[in-house]
Amino acid sequence: MTKEMEDRIQLAVENFMQGYGCCQSVVAAFADLYGMDKQLALRVAAGFGGGVGRLRMMCGAVSGLVILAGLDCGQTEGSDRAGKSACYKVVQQLLGKFKERNGSVICAELLGLNGQQIAKETHEASERNAEYYKKRPCAAKVESAARVFAEYLEEKIDNFI
Repeated sequence: MTKEMEDRIQLAVENFMQGYGCCQSVVAAFADLYGMDKQLALRVAAGFGGGVGRLRMMCGAVSGLVILAGLDCGQTEGSDRAGKSACYKVVQQLLGKFKERNGSVICAELLGLNGQQIAKETHEASERNAEYYKKRPCAAKVESAARVFAEYLEEKIDNFI
């Protein structure tokens, strides 16, 4: 792994530790590669935290992978079925790699929550404190997603050469 990619992975974790959501943290670490400034990246990714709006569905870090895949290879013409299919293939590969390493792409499963615990949750964001970071695996999931994307980019470059 190149130093640039390791730095981006670390930046994703630092973003999370500064209070940004999982998706925001991952997307912001790579957004400049696609001409997107950090502020726009943070806004685009904001609603995906907490497993999409804190509903504990798809992990925010995984949602970040989907956004980055779209930035990297998303089709821009509605009739481009081949381009759409190619992007879907990349998304499936990225999510498959994340799931292989983490056991799931679902926020609730990654957090070990059951239905009753999820039902008690509200839209209110959790306070970030030492206890939050101690009991949540989110920083590790952000790192994992960022690493999966960095590996994808490096593999893509290696295959091009």
